[in-house]
This record gives sequence, structure tokens and C-alpha cells, in this order.
Amino acid sequence: MVWNYYSNFVREGAKADANSKKRIGEINQQLAGLFTKFSQNQLADESNYYLELKTEADFDGLPIELKNAAIADAKERKLNVLGCIANTRSSIEPFLTFSNNRSLREKAFQIFTNRGDNENANNNNEILVQILKLRAEKAKLLGFKTFADWSLSNTMAKSPQRTLDLMESVWKPAVDKVAIDVAEMQKIVDAEGGNFKISPWDYRYYAEKVRKAKYDLDQNDVKPYLQLEKLREGMFWVAGEIFNLNFKQVFNVPVYHQDVRVWEVTNKQTGKTVGVWYFDPYARKGKRSGAWMNALREQSRVDGEVLTIVTNNCNFIKGNEGEPILISWDDATTLFHEFGHALHGLCSDVTYPSLSGTNTPRDYVEFPSQILERWLATPEVLNKFALHYQTNEPMPLSLVDRLEKAATFNEGFSTIETISSALVDMKLHLLENPNINPKQFEKETLDKLNMPSQIVMRHRIPQFGHIFSDDAYAAGYYGYLWADVISADATEAFTEAKGGLYDKEVAKRLLENVFSIGNTIDPEIAYKKFRGREAKTDALMRARNFPIAK
Repeated sequence: MVWNYYSNFVREGAKADANSKKRIGEINQQLAGLFTKFSQNQLADESNYYLELKTEADFDGLPIELKNAAIADAKERKLNVLGCIANTRSSIEPFLTFSNNRSLREKAFQIFTNRGDNENANNNNEILVQILKLRAEKAKLLGFKTFADWSLSNTMAKSPQRTLDLMESVWKPAVDKVAIDVAEMQKIVDAEGGNFKISPWDYRYYAEKVRKAKYDLDQNDVKPYLQLEKLREGMFWVAGEIFNLNFKQVFNVPVYHQDVRVWEVTNKQTGKTVGVWYFDPYARKGKRSGAWMNALREQSRVDGEVLTIVTNNCNFIKGNEGEPILISWDDATTLFHEFGHALHGLCSDVTYPSLSGTNTPRDYVEFPSQILERWLATPEVLNKFALHYQTNEPMPLSLVDRLEKAATFNEGFSTIETISSALVDMKLHLLENPNINPKQFEKETLDKLNMPSQIVMRHRIPQFGHIFSDDAYAAGYYGYLWADVISADATEAFTEAKGGLYDKEVAKRLLENVFSIGNTIDPEIAYKKFRGREAKTDALMRARNFPIAK
């Protein structure tokens, strides 16, 4: 802990001269204001822009729950139209996947990808350039060539080049995979008589058609089995099986919104309370989009036993009163992902709060969340908790089989979408003089990468809240891929064992060397204690069904 505090103080300028310290303080203050403004602008564009559905034909192809949510949203906004698609990922992506109206898909795509980049008071381009310039100046004052060099100085990767090497090693196989997938989509377009090439607003729609044709798998066949509350119970069950945790809902604690519910978390073997879990699942006006975990209080025992309080926050569409909330497979994966972060906090068993729970290096913190995603697709979870909302029957084995066969479908798309954002993030923060035109920089960087024209970055620069709403992921978005290498390798530790993903011995090692130790041990050492060696990238290539270089 002493080393950690000392290193962070030095990293933030404790050894700088008086003039540099003064300037660093001014920069930090300016950045805090700019971060807030960036986030407010992004939220404003998400709140103020939406897609109007004016006729019954505009609903063509939409699942019933998305249609109902659009109708409800229009009423809430007091719009004189039939429906409204909110400008959030949880509404736009399903619309792009299922809407049969190509012109409306294009409109939906444009309002979503233009967040923070519209000709209005919420344009983020000038703000983000100011942020980049201040970061570059701060890095130089701290003795680093670039902000990326400074930012990675306390991570597992240590240097920007290691992250670039990793991303570029995965990039080419992913681009090749996308080319194959797009060719299959284009065949469907041509067979339907469509006189156009696949555009970004077509990708999800035609990927869904390919999925259906190739694997006989329609997301709308899966969704009736994915009830939000049943999956929540499934997460609790997994936490009980691998980490001996028990969840009991409590009602005698304050909440900040009527939709929020609370559970007391105990250890099944000892009966000891280990923490409190808040669940805030629904979208509402003024709530930022996406899904995330927060630690409202860190676990510690430096001054008596202090229990952690963690929250999982999502933006699921609430729907009609009394009806189960049905979510997509991708949303179910996200649910398990964020719960992995929560378990990282709840399993923490350390002395000092600054080293507890998720307070690990940024490129390691996604590992516990990403490995927890693997339990969603296990037969044990699907048989017990993927129950049809009308019949209460478990997901049929034939459907489970089709899900397994399609598990790596569209991995090229998701890989390109994420790594393009990570590469642009790193290249922005490797600039010594970031006096750029963001739109031009984005285009030139992606052109050099041979970015497939049918895909855009998951987060375009003017809406890249991960890197411009604070410093947490600045020059660090690569961390998702870095952690996924570790996660894929760790998953194979389970699959190599007799008990598979529920192997008690491997789960015990995972708890003792990852989930419970926070940042009390260097992650590289801790991972070797769990696995017996360093993580290998081959496991990621196998997990994504990419070719492994000889």
C-alpha cells in the first residue's frame, strides 16, 4: 500500500518543481470542468435526438417489446407520433437489427453516431481537443513523452507499443473475418433484389439474416427465454456455485430511485455478510446510457470491518406493468459482465480500501467481468434460468445447440468495432502536439488501418465518454482486449479441468488469486499463481474462432 501511494503521488507530480506543480494543479482543475461538459453534451444529444415512428409501417419488423417501448416513449415525451426510438444503445441497436425500413435504419444510425458531433451547442470536438492538449502538456511536465506513456506507466502493459502489438495481431484476422461475413450478407441483398452495397446501418440487419440462414437461429426465438429477473437469479446461482455467495433481498435500506432494489450478500459457508448489492436495471430520463458497476463503498478492515456496497446499473426498457422484461443475448452477456465487476467488489478480502475490489490496474480490471460472461451459456444456467416467459419451459436443447454453434458468429464485427476504438484512443494519446481536427484524424487513422467500410467505431471520438468524461480509460480502452486475452486463457483452465466451468478447485484458485485480493499483489504474479504460467494469446484466437498464426 505504501509503495502504491508513493508511486501514485510521484506519478501525479509530487517530485515536480514548484512551477510545474502549480501548472499541473491548474490543468487538473481545467480537465475536471471539461470532462463534465463533455459528458453533459453527450447526454444532451442522447436525450434531445430521437427517431419518430409516424405510421404503422414504421414498426415493420420490430419485436413486440421494442414496439411497445417505442409507443410508451412517445407518450412520455408527449409527441404527436405513434412511437419513438430513444437515442441510446439499448434502443438503437435492436432497431438496427430488426427494422425492415432501410431509410429509417439510416436515420437511426446517423443520430446515434453523430452524438457530440452535431452543429449545435453540444458539439464536443473543440472540448476534446482541449482535453488532449492539456493531457499532453501534463504528461510532459511529469517527464513523459506523451500522455499514453504516462497513462500506461502503472498498468500491466507498461508501454503503448505492447498494446499496439496486441491489437494489431488481432486486427488482420478480424478484418479477414468481416470480409467473409459481409460477402454472405451481400448475397442476401442481391438475392432480394436490393441494388445497394452493405452500409453500416445494414450490418446488424443482414448479420441477423445470415445468422438465421446459417444457424437457424433467430434472436427473436431466443429472447422469450431471456427474462431479466430469471437471469438475475441465474447470476446469483452462479455466484453461489463458484464463490459460495448467497443473495437475500432487503427492504430496510434507502434507495435513490423507486426502481432500485437491494440485496444483502453473505457467505454460504460461514453465514457472514460480505456486502450489499444495489440493482438499478431500467432506462429513465436523465440516466446515462450503457451499463456499469459502481462501488459506493470499498471493502476494508483497517478501521474495523467495513462492508462494500456495490451497484449494477443497466438501461433495459421497462415495458408494461406486470409483464416480464425480455432481453437480447447480447444484453444478457452484458448483464453477466457487469455482475462480474460486482463480484470482484463483493469477494474482496483485503485490509486497505485503496487496494480492494476493482482498484486494480485498468487493463486487468475487465478480466473478472469478462470471465463471468462465460457462465451464461453453460447448460446449468440455461436449463434452470432460461425459461420461456409464457410456458416456463427451459430453452430446448436444439436451441441451446444452435446457440453454441453460433457462439462465435459476428466476432469479426464486434472485434473490429471495439479495437478500432482502442487503436484510435491510443493514437490520439500518442500525439505530442494534438492540435487536430477530430473528424479528419478519425478518418485518416481508420483509413490507414484498412477499416471495413461497413463498420464504424463502437465509440466515435466526439462521443467517446470512456476516454473524455474522465481519465479512467484514456489511452486505456485497449484494456478490454488485454483482459479478454487473460479471460480466454483463464477459461481454458476451467475447461481443461474435470469439472469444467464449475470445477471447485479452479474456482477456489480464481477466488483466492483474482477476485478476493484486489490490488494487493502484482496482477502478473497473481495470474501466474492462478494459472501456473503467463496468459497466452492463442486462447483468445480459439475463443473468437480466428486463425492462429503458425
